[in-house]
Amino acid sequence: DPRGTYNCSVKGGQSAALQVHYRMCQNCIEVDAPTISGIVVADVVATVFLAIAVYCITGQDKGRKSRASDRQNLIANDQLYQ
Repeated sequence: DPRGTYNCSVKGGQSAALQVHYRMCQNCIEVDAPTISGIVVADVVATVFLAIAVYCITGQDKGRKSRASDRQNLIANDQLYQ
């Protein structure tokens, strides 16, 4: 435990006190490089799957289908309108 009061003295007889407050982590988890890289890879894979799912859902044309009554058939008319 590095907490406490430390004294610094020089040859001339002068000294100075330094109070150190150090807090050690009680519930810390040490994360190494493979763990971080695994988290990053999992995040990228999840993002790709989510993007594919959104693309598949929005890519399907689920709008209303056109019915015969929705279309207007134009009749050819050779006469000129006045």
